[in-house]
Amino acid sequence: MPPSHATGHTPQTAPYTSIPPHFHTSTLLAALITLIAYHRGSLSPSGVLGALVVGSLTLTFGGWSWALLLAVFFVTSSLLSHFKESEKRVAAEKFDKTHRRDLGQVLANGGAGALVALFSVLAPSPLWFPLFLGIMATVNADTWATELGTLSAGPPRLITTGRRVDAGASGGVSPLGTAVSLAGGLLIGFTALIGRRERSSWPVVLIAGIAGLAGSLFDSLLGATVQLIYYCDNCCKETERKVHKCGRLTRPLRGLSWLNNDLVNLLASLVGGLVALALWLLLNKRRMH
Repeated sequence: MPPSHATGHTPQTAPYTSIPPHFHTSTLLAALITLIAYHRGSLSPSGVLGALVVGSLTLTFGGWSWALLLAVFFVTSSLLSHFKESEKRVAAEKFDKTHRRDLGQVLANGGAGALVALFSVLAPSPLWFPLFLGIMATVNADTWATELGTLSAGPPRLITTGRRVDAGASGGVSPLGTAVSLAGGLLIGFTALIGRRERSSWPVVLIAGIAGLAGSLFDSLLGATVQLIYYCDNCCKETERKVHKCGRLTRPLRGLSWLNNDLVNLLASLVGGLVALALWLLLNKRRMH
């Protein structure tokens, strides 16, 4: 069975030099979950492959408590993607991809966390856990902000200038989106408490909330400044798609040619992870004094 990582990370006397004996069990469990998700329309065929890799690595090397954070993100984000789906249809037209996550989306949201889980065994350190915590808090916070923030009664505003933009526009933020983003990060923090036995573990909730919100806002900042955005001359609308809903090819409007939404999500998750790590170090430094 996978290690429990009850305190965030199971101490290792030496790094693994071979495939862990529970790797096959973890892979089979991940395969079962991904097939269910595919059947329910949450994953595309390529997304199944990505989810299998991410789930297997996280469960094998991070243990149950780490995999639980990934599961909470995946389940809640999948449910929210179908919540009031008809009301979000107009905003969703701006997005590059649908709620059926493909390989790129899965790796952008779970790839960094899976690598951190692997590194936590290859080079054991208690610092891997807060990094993983911040990564998962960010992807959950950002997904919640996207899925629920678009339902805001008022129009969002561009994070850099405060200018009003259409719902779903890259870089747009709203009070509702910001609030649910914080809630998404806090949920990851509360989930992390399940696998931690120390009474002093409550700060992980606050750390996850702050890190998730920070990573989500960084995602919006990138979306407003350097993310690649296209323009449909036929519909006179901005979009993340190379081919707009009308079937016409779009043209690059602004941003870096290589920085698509998946890479923005990946970079934001890393920033959230670093924020959590910094808060973790600061908290432990104060405890030492």
